[in-house]
Amino acid sequence: MAEDLSVSTGSKTEQYEALLPQIKGLLEGEDDIVANLANVGAALKEQFNWWWVGFYFVKDTQLVVGPFQGPVACTRISKGRGVCGTAWLQEKTLIVPDVEKFPGHIACSSISKSEIVVPIINNGSVVAVLDVDSEHNNFFDEIDQLYLNKIVDLIKF
Repeated sequence: MAEDLSVSTGSKTEQYEALLPQIKGLLEGEDDIVANLANVGAALKEQFNWWWVGFYFVKDTQLVVGPFQGPVACTRISKGRGVCGTAWLQEKTLIVPDVEKFPGHIACSSISKSEIVVPIINNGSVVAVLDVDSEHNNFFDEIDQLYLNKIVDLIKF
């Protein structure tokens, strides 16, 4: 039976702190990566009601869309293209306050205004990225970066 992931209120930090043990519980004892990413994405979407949240898997020279919550997404993204491809190339989290000002931004949805992308690294290589979009400019900050990095650290490939 699925754990209750009711949306809690409070500061962003308080919401992440409440969500972390729930995500740990979802991942505990499950080794299927697709199932785990699907549940992590759903938990994040449910908690924060972001426009889009999901994962892209590294497959050869491209990122390929994986489990996500939100409207239809770009299926493939080349390394170094857009925010996701750039985060993969640079192997670091990128916070983009206004996607329209990001060189080479890939507009999967014109509604998306800001974005954060967190690489998931396994054995020294990026194996996937967590991509989160908001319909508001300047939406993501260092708090999101801190906690989303903690969340991806819980995911085992």
